[in-house]
Amino acid sequence: MHGRAQRWAAVTALLVGIGLATAPLAFGMFSRAPLGGTMIDEFRPYMVEAKIAAFRDSMDTIDAAVVGIGEVRAGLIESGTVTSDEFDVQYSGVTQLVDEWATIEADMSDLLDRMDANMGNYRAVAALPPFPLFPWFFVLPGVMVAALAGSILWSLRDPTRRDGSSPRRRLWALAALGVAIIAAPIAFQMFTRAPQGGDMIDSFRPMMTRERVQSVQRSFVILGGAEGQMRVGLVPAYLAAGGDEVATVAIDEFSTQWPTIVSDFNPMIATMSDNIDNFQAVDALPPFALFPWFFAIPGAIVASCAAIGLRGSASPTQSSEKEPS
Repeated sequence: MHGRAQRWAAVTALLVGIGLATAPLAFGMFSRAPLGGTMIDEFRPYMVEAKIAAFRDSMDTIDAAVVGIGEVRAGLIESGTVTSDEFDVQYSGVTQLVDEWATIEADMSDLLDRMDANMGNYRAVAALPPFPLFPWFFVLPGVMVAALAGSILWSLRDPTRRDGSSPRRRLWALAALGVAIIAAPIAFQMFTRAPQGGDMIDSFRPMMTRERVQSVQRSFVILGGAEGQMRVGLVPAYLAAGGDEVATVAIDEFSTQWPTIVSDFNPMIATMSDNIDNFQAVDALPPFALFPWFFAIPGAIVASCAAIGLRGSASPTQSSEKEPS
């Protein structure tokens, strides 16, 4: 009976070990996990409070310029320099910015809000072991469990043997390995960090699409076209018509800051574009909140199998040897 319990325990542990070792293949982790690591690394410069604050300051600068455009437009029309229709044709890029600014601002603010809200989640994910190593956290323990379980089965292959204690050291090793597998997600704080990673993926999903990135890129084309028209045509025409320089202060500030705004935003937008496929690869993995349990549950099963085997590892011969003569 003891031998049968040991065999069932070893067979169960063997199956768990094989399952752990092959899980990365089933989840496509060998290809997807490194892409996730690349995404985490490339977003690092932008997932800091100071950078998000600088982006918001740039948005405020543009917003103030759009308000200034309204004053300059009214001044040019009132002075008789242009009619309303003429303004819209002559400064079509400026008019397009004014018409679409509310949409552009809402779109960009949404991106910044999502990044800002996920600072803590990003830091939690970045603090996990490197993503390319994730598949091996399954494979190596799985192979070790399967090897130990197989060796236990090998030691039990001859039912006529009296050496019932032969698998005992292997069973203790199996128990230690099971406990280590349970402890791994605790040591890496995966029970708190992994769900935060899942929250970040959920939050970033609407912004990490090709359509969304193209929309942001189009917005900067509009901004660039409007800035050129304001600097070269609109502001000089307004001042030539006797307009008050105070009305152009915000527009001038926008033009002054535009090279900095572009140099700040363009790399971030390029990073988003470059990592769409990487994001989709990570998003295709099982939910992050489940990853700690992918270790804890198999580890508990392995440790339980080892305990069952150890309970049945003492043979009748050993018991009789321990009795007083």
